Amino acid sequence: PTPNGPDQQLTKLSKSWKCTAATLDNTPQTAANNADYSAFVLTISGTAGQTTFNYSCAGRPKPLSPWPASGTFTFGTDFATSVTRTEDNIPVTYSVTDSQLQITFNYSGAGYAGRVNNVKGNWVFTFAPQ
Repeated sequence: PTPNGPDQQLTKLSKSWKCTAATLDNTPQTAANNADYSAFVLTISGTAGQTTFNYSCAGRPKPLSPWPASGTFTFGTDFATSVTRTEDNIPVTYSVTDSQLQITFNYSGAGYAGRVNNVKGNWVFTFAPQ
């Protein structure tokens, strides 16, 4: 049988994604502003039939990042474009194809051990399969 919609999305999302661009409030986050995401990798994994799935992060800038080292996502009401980061209840909008993942969210917390002077604001991450 053909997988249901959430399982199809999970299949698209489940891989290691290397960050190709990161912006905070429309400002590129680069080594020049102590927020180099060039080594950042987001790995997503899950099991068909489940609505909660895992992620882990490697290569986060130090000392602060809007990403914890690992956690879980749950699909939102529109599973094709939204998930929620369960550890901090942050709604995340995403778009995914075979060659790109883009994630957008607003972060207002103190930050997770990682390195950016300020992590509060509107983030956009673009990834390519690793």
